This record gives sequence, structure tokens and C-alpha cells, in this order.
Amino acid sequence: MNKFGMFIHWGIYAATGQHEQALARYDMPFDEYDSLVESFNPTDYNPEEWVLLAKNAGMKYICFTTKHHDGFCMWDTKHTDYNVMNTPYGKDVLKMLADACQKHGMLLSLYYSNPDWHHENGYNMRSTHQWKSRYPEFGDTEKYREYVKKQLQELLTGYGKIYTLFWDIPPQIEDPSLNAYVRSLQPDILINDRGWDKGDFSTPEREVPDGERFSRMTEACQSVGEQAWGYREDEDYFSVRFLTSSIDKIMAMGGSYLLNVGPMPNGKIPEKAKNILERVGDWYTRMGGTLEDHDAAPYPFRARGGIPFIATQKNGKTYIHLYNGAPSSAFSFEVAPAFLPKSARLVNDGRTLRVRYGLLPGWGGAQGLANGPYLSIADIPCDEFENEPLVIELEW
Repeated sequence: MNKFGMFIHWGIYAATGQHEQALARYDMPFDEYDSLVESFNPTDYNPEEWVLLAKNAGMKYICFTTKHHDGFCMWDTKHTDYNVMNTPYGKDVLKMLADACQKHGMLLSLYYSNPDWHHENGYNMRSTHQWKSRYPEFGDTEKYREYVKKQLQELLTGYGKIYTLFWDIPPQIEDPSLNAYVRSLQPDILINDRGWDKGDFSTPEREVPDGERFSRMTEACQSVGEQAWGYREDEDYFSVRFLTSSIDKIMAMGGSYLLNVGPMPNGKIPEKAKNILERVGDWYTRMGGTLEDHDAAPYPFRARGGIPFIATQKNGKTYIHLYNGAPSSAFSFEVAPAFLPKSARLVNDGRTLRVRYGLLPGWGGAQGLANGPYLSIADIPCDEFENEPLVIELEW
């Protein structure tokens, strides 16, 4: 599990133009929120456009919000009327997305919220994100879990092979039987750590952890928007540099990365979000697969000057990930193999870089003598690529 994927937050909350938790964050009356069901009609929804946008960006999977905290279901579920089939649109949008994914070789993952503000038994006093529950007096986690299992049966048998299950908001209740049930329906599925046991992988959200290699399977997630995961009309967007730096570091550490967009109520991805995905995808595809299926570099490299980097290895080659960019035209190692690499290449554009081994006069040693010798990679076009991370390939 070391892939780049697209996270998609989409539901009736898109019609508010505010936030995926607009019902709670803006304390909307339930009647007002429920009226969105009567007008939700995404006639411009074309899941192939989503899939091809992801594929062209180098993404390998799409994780879709089947049900968020509001409890509204984006598939043809038989266990609640609060679902997309009872909108003017009246189509199973998840089935349409699953078909498009299968057509274009895209893996499909499913997000499922543990909080459910609509379900009669959904209130869970042990968990968070419960403040907008309609029926706190009827909270019954055992009855609610039976409802969840019925929905999981639909989701995991009606939409083909599912890559991962993304539970959201830990219930703070241990019940391994739920993940066991998931695996009985999809034996090869990977399950995150926000459900009813620790699952298979960790999920840092909107952060880049310290370190050089994850000790556990990890999938980080971030949205192109700073304020929301669902559609927000007046969104504040992250820079492409911020996102690519985050992606490079997380994936160089061996993790997967989910980059989220929130489609508009008509089913289209906002132009600003689409443009960001395309620009991120341009950088990512130029990386030529170096961020996937790699190992940690076997040699304990250390840089002069404390420049942050991560070294990985793939197909016998070393990759130096300068995830915060290069501060100068040279990158020097304080600790490196005692022989020159055969070649050095900047993966960003394929150009050959110069390799040298010698004294560095700027690093004064005893009695003012030049320090070294050190292995250096020179002629790095740091100013030409100031808006993206740099990856250097070393062939030994």
C-alpha cells in the first residue's frame, strides 16, 4: 500500500456551499437541512470525468464518501429512506462511479462515517462528533451496529472489488467482529484505524508526521481546500507547492496519500480544485513512479547543513527526495558511500546533474582548513523548480 489516490467528499451537504458538516458547524435546523434532499439533482454528474482526472494525475484509487456524519447515503440502500434514490436525481451515484472505475482500471475505496446524526440509534456518548445527533435519548450502539452491518453487506457485495474501507471517527468501542465481517465479504480489503479495532493502517489527517519511514502501513489525507472537505463556495485553497511537498514526504516515507476534492451540487469538480489536481498531477507523473513501491535506502545518508531529505531505493537506484526543495545549486552529503555514483539525474525533468567529490571550503575545519572531502551533487536548477519538491536519482 503505497499509492496516490483521490478522496471525494460529496453528499447533499454540497448544496449548502459551506462545509460537509454544515448541519452542525452552522447549526442548521433539521427541517432546513432535510429540504436539500428534495432539490438534490446533480444532472452534470459524470463519474468518468472524475476517474480520468484522477488517472491523468497518476492516482491509482478513489475513496468515495458513501455516508458522512449527516447519515445521508449516496447509494441505493434498502435500510433507510434517507438516500440518493429519494432525490430528484434518483440514481445510484456510487454504482455509476464503481462502473467508471472498473472501466478505467481505477481501484475503488469506500468511506463510511461512524457518527450518524440521522439514525435513531446513532448517538454514541463515548465518541466525538455527536453534537448534532437528532435522537441522543435513543442512542443504542448495539442496535446501530446491526444497521451498520446491513449497510456494509450492501456496500461490499454490490459494487465490485473494494480496495480499502475508510471508517471515520473512532467510536471508542472495541468490536473486532465488524472488521471481521468486512473481511468475510472482501477478503483482500485493507481497513483503516478509525473503526472498531486498530485495523490495518494509520490515517494522519492534514499533517505530515516527523520521521523517515513509517513503521506501520499508513495513508495520509489532505484536501485541496483549507477549510472544508466537501464543497465550499468561498474556499481557501492550499498552494500546489504545499501539497506536493506534503505528498513527496509522506510517500517517500512509504505511505499512501489521499488528496481530496469536494464536487459541487451539480456533480462537477470546482475549476480551482480541478486546476490544482492537474498541476499536482503534472509534478507527480514526472516523478515516473519513484514515489511508489520503494524501500528505504540501505545506506545511512546524512546531508551537510541539515537540509531535510529522505533517501529511498528502487530497482537498485537511490532517490533523494528534497521535499522542501533545494536551497542552493548543490546538495552535499556528510555521510555517503565512499565512491562516486555512476550518474545523477534530476527526475523532475530528466536532466543529468554533475557529481563531484572534494573539499568544501565553506565548511571550515580545524585551523581554518577546508572540510571534506564530501560527495556533492551540483548544477541543481533550484530556481527553475522553486515551486515543487526535487527528486534526484543516483545510479551506483
